[in-house]
Amino acid sequence: MPALIFDCDGVLADTEVDGHLRAFNEMFTQLGVPVQWSLEDYAQKVRIGGGKERLASLFSDPVADQLGVAEEDRAETVALWHRTKTEIYTRLVADGLMPARPGIARIVAEAHAAGWALAMASTSAEASVRAVLEHAVGPQQAAAFRIFAGDAVKNKKPAPDIYLLALDQLGIDANAAVVVEDSENGMRAAHAAGLRTIVTTSTLTHDENFEGASLVVDCLGSTATGVPLQVASDPLEIAPHAEVRLTDIQKVLEQPLLHRGA
Repeated sequence: MPALIFDCDGVLADTEVDGHLRAFNEMFTQLGVPVQWSLEDYAQKVRIGGGKERLASLFSDPVADQLGVAEEDRAETVALWHRTKTEIYTRLVADGLMPARPGIARIVAEAHAAGWALAMASTSAEASVRAVLEHAVGPQQAAAFRIFAGDAVKNKKPAPDIYLLALDQLGIDANAAVVVEDSENGMRAAHAAGLRTIVTTSTLTHDENFEGASLVVDCLGSTATGVPLQVASDPLEIAPHAEVRLTDIQKVLEQPLLHRGA
């Protein structure tokens, strides 16, 4: 059985700016943390895999002395910050502030109907991933997914651990799966696990280096809503027309790897 494995943020919805950044800043205000991340700040923080890891990086920033957190209390403080941020983020998702990206619900329905395994592999908290997934594809389709997220692995992307875990738990070989990612870090993680990738660029990742991806597009495309895709790179000559369809993803599976795993 082939599998289609999705990253969450930037893939299911363009969540980073309207979701995660807003939730981080609301959390800082709510808990009295003397920090507010600008878009430029967050564009750097988002390169760190995992929300807890992004928060922990504050202790290496110039603002560290203003936080008033003893070294022995840092792990507990980060856990509180992250838990509060996740609650805020989940509310933002429920309020419908982050619509699904074009073509997501369509390709999930198409793959599910064809008997493909479906999975999520994300460094975000599992509660956040579940909230976005259900909002993007609906509860019935979301129930078909295996979710690998958050602290399921110690080493976050670009380490391959989350994808290796997914392959192991799904019981499949890397040659039987295609990953949909939006970031260079995520793509590198998938490639290090020996997986083929389709990249759908997002607000914060459109200028990253996606060499080695089987296909790079600005979205999966949705003719139903009048949003065709734009192809940025198509080294295998998959040639999707307006939408990435399951037949296009099958072509990716049938073509050789364009990269070497770690």
